[in-house]
Order: sequence, then C-alpha cells, then structure tokens
Amino acid sequence: MKFEHASTVPAPRATVWRFLMDVPRVARCVPGVESIEALGDDRYRGLLRVSVGPIRLALAGEVAVTLQDEAAGIAGMRATAADKGAGGAVSADLRIEVRDGAAPGTSELRITTDAQVMGRIGEFGQPIIKRKADQTMSEFAANLARAVAGTGAA
Repeated sequence: MKFEHASTVPAPRATVWRFLMDVPRVARCVPGVESIEALGDDRYRGLLRVSVGPIRLALAGEVAVTLQDEAAGIAGMRATAADKGAGGAVSADLRIEVRDGAAPGTSELRITTDAQVMGRIGEFGQPIIKRKADQTMSEFAANLARAVAGTGAA
C-alpha cells in the first residue's frame, strides 16, 4: 500500500529539517508511540500502540534512517514492527521531503509511505488501513507544528 501525506508547518525549512532528523524527538509527535531508544548507527527501537478497527495493536519494532540529504531536503526511513498477540507485522519505507513553504517562515512537508501489512493486521483491508494512516498522519502533522513552534521557530 502506498500513502502520500502533505502538510504545511509554521516554521522555516532548516528548523523543520533539524527537528525531523532528531528521531527520538519527532517520535513523540507520532500518536501512540510509547517508547523509543537509540541503538546506534541511526537505528532506533520502539513501541507503538494503535487501534485499527476493533483491534488494539502493540507494534514493537525498529526504525532506521536510510537517507539524509539536507541540501535536497530529502530523508528516508525504514520501519519494521510486529504485534505478537495479533499475529501481524508492518514493514514500511518512508520518503520525507521538506521544502520552503509558500508563505515566508513556513515549510511544506511531504511524506510518502510504501507499506506492507502482513498477517491478521492485513485482513482489515486497504480502506480501513488507509483511514487509520490518514488519521495518524493528520495528528502527527498537528503535533509536529506545535512541537516546532515550541522551539521558538515560529
């Protein structure tokens, strides 16, 4: 499944970029993230609790930063996680783009996710998974805007 999400962030591009590349900090903006710890070499382990349809999931997994090109404003991340209780797993490649926004002092953020959903989690079907992804990304964008504004950037 492929998802594309875009939002405007009320902060300059350089500020947004620095914030996004601080994985433990940006993880606190993702709804449901309970823990995140650095493993070294741009790799992190964490736990995400999320409800999809009637099922609550505890996805334990890893995130690795695979690309950081600040000049181009492009980053890549690979996430893998599984829920042993629900018998499912998720694997996702994310492409993150940060551009100067249309208004001064703003940035445009675009996140493209190519996800594979396996096991019982995949049985929900694409419409339900897409709706949850859209909701999560909307909450993430709002949390990111608040967090970046809290850095004195906006």
